Amino acid sequence: MSNLINFGKRLKSLRTSQGLTQEELARKTGYTSRSSINKIELGLVDLPQSKIAIIAEALGVTPTYLLFGDEGAALPSNIRPVVKKKFRMLGEIACGKPIYASEDFETYVEAASDINADFCLTARGDSMIGARIHDGDVVFIKEQPIVENGQIAAVIIDDEATLKRWYYYPDKNKLVLNPENPKYEPLVYVGEELNTIRCLGRAVCFMSKV
Repeated sequence: MSNLINFGKRLKSLRTSQGLTQEELARKTGYTSRSSINKIELGLVDLPQSKIAIIAEALGVTPTYLLFGDEGAALPSNIRPVVKKKFRMLGEIACGKPIYASEDFETYVEAASDINADFCLTARGDSMIGARIHDGDVVFIKEQPIVENGQIAAVIIDDEATLKRWYYYPDKNKLVLNPENPKYEPLVYVGEELNTIRCLGRAVCFMSKV
């Protein structure tokens, strides 16, 4: 806990020295409200490495300095420097009823380079909240034509896209796409209906706005 408190104090010191309000820093780093920055400065939030890198960049310092306050400090063996790369944003995908599979090839999302994904999609709806995927989250997809049962897949149905848990039963020629929210019913496809379905790939990671 002391490390979180020290991190929070260092963040607050950097922010105030640059004349930034908590609300301004929240906007620069992708948070929806100043309360998120306030919790970090109070030492109440343990941030992932990817978010530390974003905050450090917004404040013009390195993640090492933000973590330890010393540019020359050696990183602990269980912490690696964050190297980022750009992932192609393909469009939006439904966490609810399938939505039209729009494709936006001009947008990119920057995230940790060790994410083993080929592209990403923006989640819409609340059908996958049981898997901690919420409306507006960025979901990273590893492109593959089929996934294992129980894995979360990005699926095209006709020309509409949805994100669900995949269960395929070849002996029954049946596909069940399960939501992670009890208010939604599973999507079930059998026989020739499967000809209208294409698996884009497996969800390997997601990035929340908060």
